[in-house]
Amino acid sequence: MCNLYTARTNPHAIRQASGAARDLLGNLQPLPGIYPDYAAPIVRTAADGVREMAMARWGMPSPAFALRGKKSDPGVTNVRNTASPHWRRWLSPEHRCLVPLTAFSEPDKVEGKSVPAWFALGKGDDRPLAFFAGIWVPQWTSTRKVKEGEVTADLYAFLTTEPNAEVAPIHPKAMPVILTEPEELEAWMTAPWGAAKELQRPLPDGLLRVVGHGKSDQPAEEDLPGGDVRPFQSWEGSLL
Repeated sequence: MCNLYTARTNPHAIRQASGAARDLLGNLQPLPGIYPDYAAPIVRTAADGVREMAMARWGMPSPAFALRGKKSDPGVTNVRNTASPHWRRWLSPEHRCLVPLTAFSEPDKVEGKSVPAWFALGKGDDRPLAFFAGIWVPQWTSTRKVKEGEVTADLYAFLTTEPNAEVAPIHPKAMPVILTEPEELEAWMTAPWGAAKELQRPLPDGLLRVVGHGKSDQPAEEDLPGGDVRPFQSWEGSLL
């Protein structure tokens, strides 16, 4: 599962690519490491119908069965089973979003240790902007961390699917649903679910490449703050 990605971009680039008409991001700086429950940019359709860029926390509400006996809900980062009643309520256009990314990671085994393997589009040092196919929910109240207590926040996650030829050798179970073409972005944001669900498919083979292993997608960069990549449980099983 993908629990770490980057968005080394800016609001202007996101707006140009997504067609967003409203900017709630402010002076957003490039994000070199986005972990579960971090706030990150999404593109969504607001209640007034305007497509806007805004911040939300990564991790949609967990299904009830996953919360039995627990005091907190850290959220679900990756959503695979869109036939589940838990997710069906958030598959209409008003709950779909685009999640900007420039690279994403999947766990790989290197010398017996789990290390992020980074994937990106483009060639050389280029990191073209793309988007995860996401869903979001506004102003959800829950306890995400016991020490934080109850909070109300906009939440998001993104869909996964079977892996393509580049991802499968490292993570054979799944990869994120990535959208790169303008017509894909528009369909995800506006089409009825019967058409939009066809986008839950692997990125075509040959478009991704492994750009490195480690805490950062750019090997020459200093380590990200916060220590080693943190383990995180995402309920990506068949019941979701």
